[in-house]
Amino acid sequence: MKKNKVNLRDLQKRNASKQNNTKAISIGFKAYLPAIFSFITLIAGIAFDYFDVFPFFKGWLRIVWYTVAYIPVGLPVIIEGWNSIKKGDFFTEFLLMSIATLGAFAIGEYPEGVAVMLFYAVGELFQNAAVKRAKGNIKALLDARPNSALVYRNEEFISVDPETVKIGEKIQVRVGEKIPLDGTLLSKKASLNTAAITGESKPDTIANGAKVFAGSINLDGVIEIEATKEFKDSSIARILDMVQNATARKSKTELFIRKFARIYTPIVVFLAICLIVLPYFFVSDYVFRDWLYRALIFLVISCPCALVISIPLGYFGGLGAASRNGILFKGASFLDAMTTLNTVVMDKTGTVTKGVFKIKEIVNSSAFTEAEFMQYLMAMEKKSTHPIAKAILEYKTDDSYLEATEVSEVAGKGIKGTVNGKTILVGNKALMTSNGIEVPSETDSLVESIVMISVDRKFSGYVTIADELKEDAQQAIKHIRESGISKIIMLSGDKDSITQQVAIELGIDWAKGGLLPEDKLNEVEELKKLPDTKIAFIGDGINDAPVLAASDVGIAMGGLGSDVAIETADVIIQTDQPSKIAMAIKIGRSTRRIVWQNIVLAFGVKIIVMILGAMGMATMWEAVFADVGVALLAILNAVRLQKMKWD
Repeated sequence: MKKNKVNLRDLQKRNASKQNNTKAISIGFKAYLPAIFSFITLIAGIAFDYFDVFPFFKGWLRIVWYTVAYIPVGLPVIIEGWNSIKKGDFFTEFLLMSIATLGAFAIGEYPEGVAVMLFYAVGELFQNAAVKRAKGNIKALLDARPNSALVYRNEEFISVDPETVKIGEKIQVRVGEKIPLDGTLLSKKASLNTAAITGESKPDTIANGAKVFAGSINLDGVIEIEATKEFKDSSIARILDMVQNATARKSKTELFIRKFARIYTPIVVFLAICLIVLPYFFVSDYVFRDWLYRALIFLVISCPCALVISIPLGYFGGLGAASRNGILFKGASFLDAMTTLNTVVMDKTGTVTKGVFKIKEIVNSSAFTEAEFMQYLMAMEKKSTHPIAKAILEYKTDDSYLEATEVSEVAGKGIKGTVNGKTILVGNKALMTSNGIEVPSETDSLVESIVMISVDRKFSGYVTIADELKEDAQQAIKHIRESGISKIIMLSGDKDSITQQVAIELGIDWAKGGLLPEDKLNEVEELKKLPDTKIAFIGDGINDAPVLAASDVGIAMGGLGSDVAIETADVIIQTDQPSKIAMAIKIGRSTRRIVWQNIVLAFGVKIIVMILGAMGMATMWEAVFADVGVALLAILNAVRLQKMKWD
């Protein structure tokens, strides 16, 4: 019975979604009806005028006809202009268009007055549609937000709001459903579509104990997870918050254009008035109607809507394109900042490497078999929380495990304890030598991390541990360099020999290891003192947070990265792929290029037609192209960002 209720609820939600989609389409079509009516009426009026079909189409009938054509598209603009004036905002594009078109009516240019307002209205509709589409690409992530969770309570799974689920509760996810909260997989395995989180369309297969993220879709079989975070702290909630807030953080270009439009518009109105008045004193055959017509053309041309709309639309497009590829910018300003970078500084572990340690080599110089040797080592490492201990404990032995007692940590060196009555030391060379144990000289030439072991104060062997490079690490460095970055640096807390080896393997310009968080910060601060240096720092750990904050652009690996790093960073790479860094730079540069193309296009065409209009060489039709036509071209140019391929 409970299952039927859940299914019925899901069915009701699907039906409601379909109804909402139908309603949205209906509302969208209704928005175009006034423009369609005005267009048909205008075309009919022009036909009556020029083909002389109806001789009686003159005088008041003609005025009324064009007024009827004007009202559906003109009245909303006049009302907007009036409302802006009441709020103290006098010089808006609404006021400019109202004055220009009503002025055209005043001098008897009825078809042109209607045409200007009609094309302006159509331009606004297209602009709104384009902005909605760009915002829709960003807000599409909202569809990934789960709206229910099947939680195990009172010996059964019940459907509840994800926001009511507590940490530690068991959740069931059926095939095709979204995982409602971040958690740990309890089932043996799972196949997940993580596109909403990472932008990666390829299914991800994970095993028991692996992390799962809210918004991922279960592709195969019923799975169970244990919630590790509340809904408000989940991946999808965090992504939505960052993406929605990103549009509120304007770029410098966008802020400048908005300020410029507020100064530019009153200047244009003043110049239009001068264009009517001043010729009276200098032109011998001054005709008021002609100069008024030129001034009205001037007003139509000068409307700043192409700039005010197309520039934010360009940034919307850039943010949307980035989010679809698993790159989250916390604001449009960081899209601009990516274009100025010339130096990339990166952490090693978790950034270009997987951050997952594995045993590379076991060297046993004791009388024990390898299995016995590893059992002693594993007995000690079970008492440690170090990441290297986890790698050692993954070694496969038989079921007979030894137990360590009296285990204590030796700061910065390792651990000591007792196993089977034998004194065991596990750690680095410093631990061995401080206890009078001789270490073979061959270990000095090893680059990898080494875990040494002694049994009853006798050196018994060592295990080398290595961290794997990410699959796309070399490709990432190559693409970053191709994107125009002149200097690539690696700063790591890992030992310097390992850091240098990774740097050589990847072709990094300069590297330094063995650094504490404050050392990394000092290195970046020194780099920032160099003239004309703009730095992006890429990291993933808590220890990277200070450097992420200090750099010009902080980039965090969002999949495996710490919450502190993600909160501090300006850009989040959700896929944990360093190759996305070059893509982020490319998207930032393409966005800026398109924004400046729109600025040059708008100003260039407007200035040319303004001059022609003032000289009496342009009509209202050229003015319409200079305003609405340029706006539409700028919009189409901005929309290209949403269509581009970035791979």
